[in-house]
Amino acid sequence: MEIKPNNSGPRTPVVLVTGLDRGAIARVSDAVAAATQTATGAAVPVVGYDLSQLGSGMVTRTVRTGEHTVVGTVELEHACGSCTVRADLLPLLRQLHRRDGVAAVVVALDPALEPEAVTWAVENVVVTGMPGFVDAPAAHEVRVSMTIACVAEMDWLEAATGDITMAEAGLAAAVSEDERTLAQVAVGQVEFADALIIAGCDAAARDAWLTARTAAVLKRLAPGAAMVMEIPQRPFTPQVAAVLLAAIPDDTPHGRIAGPFDSLLRGSPPLHEDCGVMLFEFWAQRPFHPGRLHEAVDELLDGVVRARGRLWLATQPNRALWLESAGGGLRVDAGAPWLAAMDDDELDTAEPAHRAMAALRWDDEYGDRHSSIVILAYRADPDRIRTALRRACLTDDEMAQGQVLWMAYDDPFGLEHADPCREDLRTPDQASDNSMKPKGQQ
Repeated sequence: MEIKPNNSGPRTPVVLVTGLDRGAIARVSDAVAAATQTATGAAVPVVGYDLSQLGSGMVTRTVRTGEHTVVGTVELEHACGSCTVRADLLPLLRQLHRRDGVAAVVVALDPALEPEAVTWAVENVVVTGMPGFVDAPAAHEVRVSMTIACVAEMDWLEAATGDITMAEAGLAAAVSEDERTLAQVAVGQVEFADALIIAGCDAAARDAWLTARTAAVLKRLAPGAAMVMEIPQRPFTPQVAAVLLAAIPDDTPHGRIAGPFDSLLRGSPPLHEDCGVMLFEFWAQRPFHPGRLHEAVDELLDGVVRARGRLWLATQPNRALWLESAGGGLRVDAGAPWLAAMDDDELDTAEPAHRAMAALRWDDEYGDRHSSIVILAYRADPDRIRTALRRACLTDDEMAQGQVLWMAYDDPFGLEHADPCREDLRTPDQASDNSMKPKGQQ
């Protein structure tokens, strides 16, 4: 895919470069900027944020255009690195859009930042108080055109399937404890990517089975994403970057944030088993019993890279819940209303594609309510997971009891839930301090 310069349209394209290794992010960002500058003949600034000194109350910002580099510090916003970057980056992007001769902007994200959350902020957070600018999101002037993720061949799968927190990994985005897991961030970076740079190790140190299994996971987590292997003998140069950018297909995310009722199989992921890695779906048109589901989700915490999907909970008939797991951590949050629970005015605002898909499975009594979870497993038994989830659904006798009696069930989920369980769940607004995107607003 070609990065078209600003003079071809009203908004400046922004390329996000993400990953868990700051060195790889910087190297790839520079190569992508150089390749784009060569292709367009115009300037491509690289904006980078370093949160490694967050504990000292410092966020470092670097803006590099060609040979000119400006390094400065940004005042920490209420002890949160994500909020600090958001408050600084969004107006900066609007300013760079107006700079003469800027073709695109490359943003080198700190490992603590999630590209989907940054994209949400670009699209939705209103920037105010800029002289000469209308109060509007940065998306008024710029658009996230693509995301490139850097992946370490030998380390990524362990990071993506563990249960340590970002704070424990030394990558926290807040001075106070960052409760996100490393797996959540590692998986999210790849899942939102349009291209992957695999940092390969020396052939003598390579674990061939781990390499093959990691590749199988990546192809299912980011289907269609262009991939290139970087090895010591073949570094990621601007020339390689140009080839990679040209290979990015149109059906990868390109900055589009999926909604709760969009297809759970974005792209065309492989559905066959490879190295023990398998992508499969659980689907049911009857609600989950909240207590039994709370026990069943433990099956998604071992041997599973990613699970995500919509839940119909017997005690919450008006709104689909959103389940998302990565490695050993899982969250269930408020998703969006079912069409069957909407009034006529609300139905008029629903996406036509959403209404069309719902019509295909519409039930005379329950409407579009259903549960659908797509699971990416690498050493878990799909049949065992399906059985556990099926047993968590209401039985025929329970279905016959009806909604009034269902509402009397104990519900451990409430409006949001996390496993492993913790006592003091953050509210969605508090969670957005770290994620930059309130859950369910997709």
